[in-house]
Amino acid sequence: MLLPRVPYPIEKGDKLRAFHQLRNLAEDHELILCALSEEKVHPDAYTELIRFVDNIHFIPVTGMASAWNIVKAFFTGKPLQVGYYYNKKAQKRIDELIDFYQPDHIYAQLIRVAEYVKNHNIPKTLDYQDAFSGNIYRRAKTEFFLWRPLFYFEAGRLKRYERTIFSAFDHKTIISAPDRDLIDHQDRSQINIIPNGVDTGFFYPREEEKIYDLVFVGNMNYRPNIDGAEYLVRKILPLVRKQYGEVRVLLSGANPHPRVRRLSGNGVEVTGWVDDIRDSYRQSKVFIAPMQIGTGLQNKLLEAMAMKIPSITSSLANDALEAVDGEEILIGETPQDYAGHVITLLQDDNVYTSIAENGFRFVTEKYDWYKNAEKLTAIMSSTAPPEPSE
Repeated sequence: MLLPRVPYPIEKGDKLRAFHQLRNLAEDHELILCALSEEKVHPDAYTELIRFVDNIHFIPVTGMASAWNIVKAFFTGKPLQVGYYYNKKAQKRIDELIDFYQPDHIYAQLIRVAEYVKNHNIPKTLDYQDAFSGNIYRRAKTEFFLWRPLFYFEAGRLKRYERTIFSAFDHKTIISAPDRDLIDHQDRSQINIIPNGVDTGFFYPREEEKIYDLVFVGNMNYRPNIDGAEYLVRKILPLVRKQYGEVRVLLSGANPHPRVRRLSGNGVEVTGWVDDIRDSYRQSKVFIAPMQIGTGLQNKLLEAMAMKIPSITSSLANDALEAVDGEEILIGETPQDYAGHVITLLQDDNVYTSIAENGFRFVTEKYDWYKNAEKLTAIMSSTAPPEPSE
């Protein structure tokens, strides 16, 4: 299993996906983990991962080498982020490990690491996870105008790379149908949908004093979350306060960007990293994720709903989640929509309870890490071309 990051600590979506896939696949497989690392590995990472991984190899990629590889990628036509993660020393080490272990299958997470294994004549699965090209294209529309050409440039290269790398792998997986539909390949229907799950043994309902009215969590240095936090505080919150009165907002998550930190004050708290993110959910009445850009399945929604916190989000985020608007979740398109949903949940106990209960039932029945790992095992064990996903 080749990853672009060490999957511990779990503060990013790709780490979460990898961690739980490793944990569940370990029940039936011998696993060799190869994870690139561009920074110092967390001191507890090896201890946490060796509990279910048979062999672990952390492979450093230096900043200077990555910067030079971005330059080379610019001239070779590859996406810049593929160039950023590629390193000749890492390639040599990965080749040595593959030659030594002779794995039955190679699982590569994200197109960022596809270059390392594309030429190995071993059955391979590529987890696109998200449609990177679609994500960057959406971001380009909202970037500072001087940066937009670079983002459109990268989106185009990503789109081509997602298409050309397709044939190098026996099987392909992705997190949702909307993401699959953004992959520009004539056979994209063969990409198997493997959604994320939610650990219901960890995220479960528990009564606790409510300190905050609204909560939004996530890696607060990630552009879609930065935009979502600003949209909440600057556009939605004033409308809620105008009609409902004072409310308290919690923005919780690692590495808050300066733009997020500036939102702190006047009833808005920015926490930064918290040891137990469940506390942020439990201390809040309503979860809101007004995502305006980005692709993929929002794990934060799964976690909140698994804890019976009624949730509000955008149609963009719900396209991957596929919850029923008005029954299992509430969908907003405009600041006025979001504000209306917030006020309804804070004022109407019946609606509050109904959305919370239905959302809980929805995620616990549909999003199960173990069932998804079983499906992934079936895909990787197959010697025939994968069947199109439903």
